[in-house]
Amino acid sequence: MTPEHADTPHTQQQNPGDTPAGSLHDTVRAGELARAVDSAFDSTLATLKDLVAIPGIAWSSFDPAHLDRSAEAVAALARKSGMEDVRILRCNKADGTPGGPAVVARRPAREGQPTILLYAHHDVQPPGDASLWHSEPFVAEEREGRLYGRGAADDKAGIMAHLAAFGAVSEVFGDAFGTGVTFFFEGEEEAGSPTFRAFLEEHRELLRSDVIVVADSSNWKVGVPALTTSLRGLVDGTFEVRVLEHAVHSGMFGGPVLDAPTVLARLIATLHDDDGNVAVAGLVARDDVAVDLTEAEYRADASVLDGVKLAGSGSIASRLWTKPALSIIGIDVPAVAVASNTLIPAAKAKFSMRLAPGQDPDAAMEALRLHVESNVPFGAAVTFTPGERGDAFSTDTSSAAAKVALWALEEAWGVKPVEMGIGGSIPFIADLTEVYPDVSILVTGVEDPDSRAHSANESLHIGDFRNAVLAEALMLARLNADGLEA
Repeated sequence: MTPEHADTPHTQQQNPGDTPAGSLHDTVRAGELARAVDSAFDSTLATLKDLVAIPGIAWSSFDPAHLDRSAEAVAALARKSGMEDVRILRCNKADGTPGGPAVVARRPAREGQPTILLYAHHDVQPPGDASLWHSEPFVAEEREGRLYGRGAADDKAGIMAHLAAFGAVSEVFGDAFGTGVTFFFEGEEEAGSPTFRAFLEEHRELLRSDVIVVADSSNWKVGVPALTTSLRGLVDGTFEVRVLEHAVHSGMFGGPVLDAPTVLARLIATLHDDDGNVAVAGLVARDDVAVDLTEAEYRADASVLDGVKLAGSGSIASRLWTKPALSIIGIDVPAVAVASNTLIPAAKAKFSMRLAPGQDPDAAMEALRLHVESNVPFGAAVTFTPGERGDAFSTDTSSAAAKVALWALEEAWGVKPVEMGIGGSIPFIADLTEVYPDVSILVTGVEDPDSRAHSANESLHIGDFRNAVLAEALMLARLNADGLEA
């Protein structure tokens, strides 16, 4: 570590190398792994900065050459790490156009050893409004213990955590490391992973493993690690209301009939009760979380304005993780700048509804359709159009792989990890569970509540990044020693 990183929290916590020697520590050679991670950390951080400089965006409105360059750079890193089989692969989208380039690299397991698949994605979100950034989005910049730049956290840090952990274990154990490792670095996650399922089906055997580690989530807070044990599912779509065949003069005809935007607003208002709970009947909702956030913590993390009352009932964590959340994320009505004095005949809203673990997406979509059609006011015509659906996810924390992951997180950070839910969704995890139903899936992360993934000034906490690398190295070492009997 260089002096500029000396004030990061990990240097103040218990280092595995300083713990009393015991059989488990001797087996995983924790102290040696910590030293290997630290000796290579400046290089790891420099390589991450190089990756941030490549604006690989999988959206059709951006130059695909950058995405190809990103894949080539990641593939070169995989080859340098010692992987024996490195490929850049694509599948076609439904319209026949090619999907984003994924990097797959493999080192086969020795007889009797497990195989671990390490997932992250090299594509990033568009930078958005450049005026909101305090530094150039694609020039990684260190400030006050954080690394700023698009993709610095989401998810090029996930790629580097995998590469650096594998490098540390390979250095310490050499030929004694017989666990199989597969890198799967996707190239279109931020565009919705349109070819992910087809990719899994086409390369099912190439990607087959015993444990999958998805490094695309967050930690509880700076200095406190987490294993993401649940993700909400998702359904989205649109509903449109219509009150007139065509627009008419608002003065000559206004009064006896309400315009479509007003009717739409009244319909939207039925989606929540007076406390802000989702009012759609028949949805799964629970308040049984093991940890919670304070209202002050949530307000700070979500940047809630002073005076705005929080919605819903029950614990904050349950409202985020184990209850549905329904948002209107777009409305089609004339813009204020082009508004005219007419009664608008039709108006459309796009909804996004997050689903609690245990909720069937098809049943949720049907429940929302029935609610919309039953509550449209003044007899307006309504058209409900379903969109995407994604299953929720929950981890079996009693599995051997989950126990190893929790142990490794505690060893690396020196504090007990939190088993937390995430209010968001990672739809491709449902595909992984369907294609590989017997595989343990672990969702880890390098982010924290202030990483601002997808927003301006995205950043990575450098100390926690180092700890994430060490935690994964410890996990790989223990799985190598004990297999899935740990």
